[in-house]
Amino acid sequence: MDKLTPSETAAHGQNALDPIDLMLGSSGVVMVVLVLLIVASTLVWVIWFAKSAQLRRLTSLHRQFERAAASAAGRAELVSAATTYPKAPGARIVRALAARQQEGGATKDLLTAVSKRAIATEEQSASSMMPTLSSIAAASPFIGLFGTVWGIMDAFLRIGLEKSASLPVVAPAIGEALIATAFGLVAAIPATIGYNYVDKRIGDLLEELNASADVWVATLLAEVHQPHSSLRPSERQPPTIPLAHRAT
Repeated sequence: MDKLTPSETAAHGQNALDPIDLMLGSSGVVMVVLVLLIVASTLVWVIWFAKSAQLRRLTSLHRQFERAAASAAGRAELVSAATTYPKAPGARIVRALAARQQEGGATKDLLTAVSKRAIATEEQSASSMMPTLSSIAAASPFIGLFGTVWGIMDAFLRIGLEKSASLPVVAPAIGEALIATAFGLVAAIPATIGYNYVDKRIGDLLEELNASADVWVATLLAEVHQPHSSLRPSERQPPTIPLAHRAT
């Protein structure tokens, strides 16, 4: 195989694909599209790492609270465990249940509804910024496609102005068009993967909360609905006899 001469090597280096040079040499509209896609791609990674750290912390706190709640023998110990881990999602749900129970008139159906509302609040907190990630995953390819269409239109305009379809005339515009598509995919692919990854972890956390909520409700109501037979005979109150029957 023949070796390249120094002049041919330099020419090959100048003609090599350089995304930065293509971006810096882009026209106004394509440049705006590329900047938007760079910002979107950066935002994807920021959201992905932030949500991963948040869910890792929430899952760790919840599992610590779950271990403490599993050993709770009654309402007082369960509420104490919720106080020990105040930032755990399950602890916040238990505190909401205990607060509603203290108001009186708390039935199983009512506490179940309170737990569902508390779980919905936890879901909203855990799902923050997820719509942004989903929007980037859906819109980035189309934003890149817009830049591609604009670059192709620019190539045809140059052909008309130069009266020539030679490569030096159309290559810059075609390069802009292709780099816009590439930037769109660079933003969309990580956004899609990140969204699915984070959404799966959120779903796992919510499943654990839903599975434990019924147990917490039962634990809180256990001491309220104790059977009368559990009292010692000396503690039982004698039946009250109506006055009408006493006379007879």
